[in-house]
Amino acid sequence: MRLTGGQGTAWRSGNVVLKPLDLTAAELAWQAEVLGSLACDGFRVARPLAAGDGSLVVDGWTARQALEGSHREGCWPEVIAVGERFHAALAATTRPGFLDLRSDRWAIGDRVAWGELPAEEFSDVKHVPRLVAALQPLDASGQIVHGDLTGNVLFSDELPPAVIDFVPYWRPPGFASAVVVADALVWEGADETLLGSVAHVDEFPQYLLRALIYRAVTDRLFRLDEPLRADDDDPYLPAVELALGLAG
Repeated sequence: MRLTGGQGTAWRSGNVVLKPLDLTAAELAWQAEVLGSLACDGFRVARPLAAGDGSLVVDGWTARQALEGSHREGCWPEVIAVGERFHAALAATTRPGFLDLRSDRWAIGDRVAWGELPAEEFSDVKHVPRLVAALQPLDASGQIVHGDLTGNVLFSDELPPAVIDFVPYWRPPGFASAVVVADALVWEGADETLLGSVAHVDEFPQYLLRALIYRAVTDRLFRLDEPLRADDDDPYLPAVELALGLAG
């Protein structure tokens, strides 16, 4: 059965999800090791599965555990809470070298947000100059986090929430929560009442600025042939105004 969501390339057969390899072999092996030994407290994870001969890739295909559950609209506080438990379990994980080799559009957006690529090169991306101007230094340690939690938590009435499609980054956990808030504000109709779910996160406005830079740059890199959105058709504008107000 073909699964909906994502890139539409995943298939489920019994308790296994099959999909073409869409990450490096090094990252897949790392995920198999890290997720295979992770102590799951209040969440489940989709672990990579090996073939009978121990291979993680067979004819270009990979396998993971199929986890019961479904997406639930508007459950952003729950997604944030699951992410915090997931990141607490990952806190001692060492930084993998493959992160430095990424060159995809998401990696570029992330590096711009954190000052690892010059923001001046992306000054034509709408909102980026204003967001960058409001940035202040953050005194926070990085660790492995899931950089795309928003659509990748499944909920079940009988089981703990499931974290799927793990996209590892080396950032403070507050940034991962801010990405969920940014996504919810920009694309999913959330309003500022969602900020109550992250009131405990120190310096959250600074994380939100970075999350919006990350998403705005990445979004623009996918739409280079399209004109900039007008203000009256710009889903980012209300979230940007909110973030700038919080940071001010």
